[in-house]
Amino acid sequence: MGKIIAIANQKGGVGKTTTSVNLAASLGALEKKVLLIDADPQANASSGLGIDVEGVEVGSYQLIEHSAKAEDCIISTSAPHVDIIPAHIDLVAIEIELVDKEEREYMLKKAIHHLKDHYDYILIDCAPSLGLLTLNALTASDSVIIPIQCEYFALEGLGKLLNTIKSVQRIHNQDLDIEGMLLTMYDARLRLSNQVVEEVQKHFSDMVFDTIIQRNVRLGEAPSYGESIINYDVSSKGAANYLSLAKEIIKKND
Repeated sequence: MGKIIAIANQKGGVGKTTTSVNLAASLGALEKKVLLIDADPQANASSGLGIDVEGVEVGSYQLIEHSAKAEDCIISTSAPHVDIIPAHIDLVAIEIELVDKEEREYMLKKAIHHLKDHYDYILIDCAPSLGLLTLNALTASDSVIIPIQCEYFALEGLGKLLNTIKSVQRIHNQDLDIEGMLLTMYDARLRLSNQVVEEVQKHFSDMVFDTIIQRNVRLGEAPSYGESIINYDVSSKGAANYLSLAKEIIKKND
């Protein structure tokens, strides 16, 4: 049976989508069957894997509101062994539409739970907020990866996210684990980057992945070509980092 992992942090610009796309592609390159669910109205994970977002007719919006079956929303991607349920800007309306629904926090869980029999890993790229979309993702997931950028204010808001995770564990999903905290945008030349790494490792020790994602120009370029770093430049430092993360997750879950 597969594992559902949300990639979440309410702060924007921490590397959530970069991690979602490139971890999915890396797991696929290691011959794991992967489904990526784009649960962010910005739909960057979808465009980052070459999906024409404007042309999406059924995706995560229809999935969450239960107007389409999960199987009808799945599209294959250019990344080997990786499928995606894409997003569209329409998804921005879902928070308002779910407000009056019963069991609104469980809409995504009900829609995708059976897919665990068909995939090794299901990754959910969350929106940069702690609204109903993220709550649905955390309720549906077995674990959560928290990307933390190695910059000033890195730990700001982290307490709020951890409190949200505790609340979800208490009320909606007692089995939710923290898969790990992932340090991103690391630059070894900067003292600040090294201070953040030390601080996070000191406070959270074994909750932090050994793999650190370094700043890498190729990693930034890949989405504009609609490709993961594995397809775009497998010899880059960014590809090596994400393959290392994928191996670490596989080893942990074996």
